Amino acid sequence: MTFHDRKSNFIELGRFLEQFTLTTEETSEKSAENEELYNELNNKIDNAVHHNGWFTRENIISSINEWSKALKEENLATWLHMYDLEQKREQKTVAVIMAGNIPLVGFHDFLCVLMSGHKVLVKQSSNDKLLLPIIAKFLIQLNSEFENLIRFTEDQLKDFDAVIATGSNNTARYFEYYFKNKASIIRKNRNSVAVLTGNESEQQLKNLSQDIFRYFGLGCRNVSKLYVPEDYNFEQFYPAMFDWKDIMNHAKYANNYDYNKAVYLMSEFKILDNGFLILKEDESFGSPIATLFYERYSSKEDLKLKLEENKEKLQCVVAEGFMENEIKFGKTQHPKLWDYADDVDTMEFLLKL
Repeated sequence: MTFHDRKSNFIELGRFLEQFTLTTEETSEKSAENEELYNELNNKIDNAVHHNGWFTRENIISSINEWSKALKEENLATWLHMYDLEQKREQKTVAVIMAGNIPLVGFHDFLCVLMSGHKVLVKQSSNDKLLLPIIAKFLIQLNSEFENLIRFTEDQLKDFDAVIATGSNNTARYFEYYFKNKASIIRKNRNSVAVLTGNESEQQLKNLSQDIFRYFGLGCRNVSKLYVPEDYNFEQFYPAMFDWKDIMNHAKYANNYDYNKAVYLMSEFKILDNGFLILKEDESFGSPIATLFYERYSSKEDLKLKLEENKEKLQCVVAEGFMENEIKFGKTQHPKLWDYADDVDTMEFLLKL
């Protein structure tokens, strides 16, 4: 299979996934040639909601929507032109151990391995194991050569040359030991933060609410902490979060909110609360579900230095005109194909195997 074959096949996959973002009438018309697979994936979306209490149909469709956009021809061209992908290389098998915190969180690694010309051995999280096999099935039906390039396993990994593994800090230590003799990318916990100045518009803060609440805050790209000026007034912040008030209708989120609020109140921590989001002053980066940590700063330069010193703990810094490589408000859940997790170029790693 040539590089151009792989690229065109993933463009077709993007078109297939795009159907799940359209109205019922448009979907019915567009899905005719792939109606069976469309229905199968649609059913798996419903099954995934029952399988994982943190998955909702809205969030799964949001993830699929992002991938349908990412796989457009112009985006693939912008990403892939940076690499020499037409050069003949020895084909290797790359094991990908996926997280399951948000829907299809491991798809980028899956895409990178196949676009680099290697074989992928997928070990999915039990929390997100229903969606990707249908996507793989679509690719195989599109091009039978993918059948020899994609393998899923629930057993101990065997017969592979390199590994990409995503997990917690604890599992990362296990991965580093277990795969010490393999070429590897091992990802640990990371969090995202936002820097506010007090001059943000209402729309910017509303955009920030997407960064906070999408996927219930479970992703490493979700903002879990705010940095605010010493005199910051949260009266302008909370109204901008109001559109997400219905998140309390989700039982697992509401249970976390109630539990964390009770713990903070019993511990006599000073908190701010609007009925669905708790704000707690804390120096840590990672906050519990339904809680957002904040920390006050007096010097922008000191804050920049602090963030730089902790860059290995951070996935995204959301800000406007604050520092290089910042992410705009509302954009953390819309990464480009070249926005690599942990700033490690996955494609470059794969091409050097």
